[in-house]
Amino acid sequence: MGIDKQSDIAANIQIGPTDQGMVRIYVEAEGGIELPLDFDPDEAEEIAEELRAAAEAARLVGDDAPRGGKPKRR
Repeated sequence: MGIDKQSDIAANIQIGPTDQGMVRIYVEAEGGIELPLDFDPDEAEEIAEELRAAAEAARLVGDDAPRGGKPKRR
């Protein structure tokens, strides 16, 4: 599966600081999968920038999508 392919896997994500001064992204998926990912604050800011850029790119793709179906949430 590539990053641009839709998936039916459901997961929960939590993001917050740790007691060690790191930023944790905690992913919990079906089947008991738990994935704690710790980043230093600079890495976390880089990830946030990548998320913003990906969101903007997704909006542009969404604007080109055929009309109909569910309205986009903003």
